[in-house]
Amino acid sequence: MLLTIDVGNTHTVLGLFDGEEIVEHWRISTDARRTADELAVLLQGLMGTHPLLGEELGDGIDGIAICATVPSVLHELREVTRRYYGDVPAILVEPGVKTGVPILTDHPKEVGADRIINAVAAVDLYGGPAIVVDFGTATTFDAVSARGEYIGGVIAPGIEISVEALGVRGAQLRKIEVARPRSVIGKNTVEAMQSGIIYGFAGQVDGVARRMARELADDPEDVTVIATGGLAPMVLGESSVIDEHEPWLTLIGLRLVYDRNISRR
Repeated sequence: MLLTIDVGNTHTVLGLFDGEEIVEHWRISTDARRTADELAVLLQGLMGTHPLLGEELGDGIDGIAICATVPSVLHELREVTRRYYGDVPAILVEPGVKTGVPILTDHPKEVGADRIINAVAAVDLYGGPAIVVDFGTATTFDAVSARGEYIGGVIAPGIEISVEALGVRGAQLRKIEVARPRSVIGKNTVEAMQSGIIYGFAGQVDGVARRMARELADDPEDVTVIATGGLAPMVLGESSVIDEHEPWLTLIGLRLVYDRNISRR
């Protein structure tokens, strides 16, 4: 079994692969204060009762692949792999790890590991040119050329950040549940805010993706737009440009990068 771990700013997503099939997944909050030992206990709690794994931490795991946007968590996970999975091959995505995707930006080391991993999976699953829209703490748009190169992207405030900002900065507003309202024209304050979030972000996705597609290809229709991230389902039904929805895109990319690096050893 391959254990994949995608550490985001808000949530950490874990996936268990049996070959190319993801057979289990978990989502937990990201806490930069957790130590390696606390993370090991958390992993034991999640995986200890899984029927495909043994009762001891590490039983049944024969590979680990990790990417993280939070350096302190990556540091602790590195210690987890050393102390608790010492005999298991582990790939931590950082500069020097072979991904198979050239990064054609001004400062390649500034590009988040998760965004590169998403590009890896997008090329493998759908080919290029492609745009990956990841609905996380930030909403990111990543462009992949027809030759499978990562050429840049767009970063915008995410859905949850926007909801929190409205609640904090609006004197008569409050934090709301992100849900689809009854209609675009809200009949009360909560529905008006929900409408602004859902339809506002759908319009943002459509507008940004169309502009990117015109730069990516002579025929924008040749560009595949792929949605991923925990909040993607909120926008899927309202966006007119999203072609594919792959909730496990980052985990699939981690599996691919693990395979490419372990085979070279």
